[in-house]
Amino acid sequence: MSAIKVGTKAPAFVLSDQHGKKVNLQGLRGKRVILSFHPLAFTPVCAKQMKALEENKDQFDKLNSVALGISVDSVPAKSAWAKEINLKETRLLADFWPHGAVAKSYGIFREEDGYSERAVIILDEEGIVRFSKVYPISEVPDMGEIMEQLGKLGG
Repeated sequence: MSAIKVGTKAPAFVLSDQHGKKVNLQGLRGKRVILSFHPLAFTPVCAKQMKALEENKDQFDKLNSVALGISVDSVPAKSAWAKEINLKETRLLADFWPHGAVAKSYGIFREEDGYSERAVIILDEEGIVRFSKVYPISEVPDMGEIMEQLGKLGG
């Protein structure tokens, strides 16, 4: 298995967030999009990963970027988890049904485990993959690296 390659047009998707509101990737054109895939809600490393997105929202805004947390959990689970870890701004998307379809389309679904890799994929304003990295399951993605990649996109 290999994650989607840099230079590839990002597969389109529509997923519901923790509030049950639809997020259409096509509707985010004109912004950079950080797809922050995490295996499962209610786990410590995933919580740190999502809190890091929340803590950096102002910086993302300055870089014309929006961060989305994505896992195979359902909308009700995402909603309960967002409350538990006190997320107010970061949208958590449910890649629940068809199970892991978005993760599969990005080449990062772990069939044997039933969830995605821990990965960060950055799309430019036109929906082209500009950064794609799979992290060890036990490791929080490096926010400095993500900021550096966003900076490389200019603007």
